[in-house]
Amino acid sequence: MLHAGAAPMTDQTTTPSATTLGQAGYIALEDEHAAHNYHPLPVVVASGDGAWVTDVDGRRYLDCLAAYSAVNFGHSNPLLLDAAREQLGRITLTSRAFHNDQLGPFVTALAELAGKDMVLPMNTGAEAVESGIKVARAWGYRVKGVAAGMANIIVAGENFHGRTTTIISFSDDESARKDFGPFTPGFRTVPYGDAAALEAAIDENTVAVLLEPIQGEAGIVVPPADYLPAVREITTRHNVLFIADEIQSGLGRTGATFACDLVGVVPDLYLLGKALGGGIVPVSAVVGNRDVLGVLRPGEHGSTFGGNPLAAAVGLAVVKLLATGEQQERARVLGARLHDGLTGLIGRGVLAVRGAGLWAGIDIDPKLASGRAVCEALLVRGVLAKDTHGSTVRLAPPIVVSEADLDWAVEQLAAVLAELAAA
Repeated sequence: MLHAGAAPMTDQTTTPSATTLGQAGYIALEDEHAAHNYHPLPVVVASGDGAWVTDVDGRRYLDCLAAYSAVNFGHSNPLLLDAAREQLGRITLTSRAFHNDQLGPFVTALAELAGKDMVLPMNTGAEAVESGIKVARAWGYRVKGVAAGMANIIVAGENFHGRTTTIISFSDDESARKDFGPFTPGFRTVPYGDAAALEAAIDENTVAVLLEPIQGEAGIVVPPADYLPAVREITTRHNVLFIADEIQSGLGRTGATFACDLVGVVPDLYLLGKALGGGIVPVSAVVGNRDVLGVLRPGEHGSTFGGNPLAAAVGLAVVKLLATGEQQERARVLGARLHDGLTGLIGRGVLAVRGAGLWAGIDIDPKLASGRAVCEALLVRGVLAKDTHGSTVRLAPPIVVSEADLDWAVEQLAAVLAELAAA
């Protein structure tokens, strides 16, 4: 097994531009001409296979981020690539002005997977959230009878649902909000995990509660086991929609099709994205029953690329992968192994470990190092991970990762922590 720092693979094909530019050259081009809205680790990925990626110099890294769960089924997954290639040779975009032969089968299969009636296809996760908000407001006015312009939606503190203007309007992350106002009204924030506070915030104009079943950007925060069931009971009793943002937590990541499944909860609307496109194309969706999604009328909402034939073909292949349950079971079993290994690092530079399935938030002792410093040290050892909130490291390897590679990743983290402690 070849890890970062080892000699380049002898069979790797390197383009002339890669040979000429190298890592530093590509990074310099980005720094000069791409907006500085990200602070990536200093690695330039050129190819990927399964749970591994290779940089422009031929060094290999175990991908323990999986593009924030967008690559749940691995890089270059052959089943998903075959679906994409077949559709690429036929037709890729028609717009929704016309029907195409891929959209119907895709939305039918996705609705069945979720146990719902209807699907609103979009492109990005943020679009799914924005669409869910619009649907909830329309439902509030047209079905619940809320007075025009008065609808409110309850959200949780430390949430992350995207970075569009409306979404950051109910974020409490200052880096997401500073200098981007004025903000969209109509949202109320309550502490995550506090069902009593949530119920107290509901009034006659409340149309929905929007939550992440597990908060990703906040550090893989898992709420108390009785929280989501309580939210479901409260929203049902008050005639309020429960919208579950499963864009990161859904589609196998937590060891179940949806994180809501872990506690036996079914929301009114699922918001899906990331893994739905198989890491190939952006695909997102709002999934719900006809009594909610049926409030939309022709011309009121749309997207030129939403439901395009290429996206639908890939999305259908993803749903077929999930329909067997094998991916979910693999994430559950491997996730238990990952968490066992990480828990053993508590007291050795790790303060706490949280998560479900193949998704973990690791709180690094801030006296030892920042999360960024740990990720930079892991990079040198051939592991790609991402920090958040200063001292937390997130791990979310593709579900196709092997037991041996998982164990190796934990070993590298242990070695990094030991090195930092000895420094």
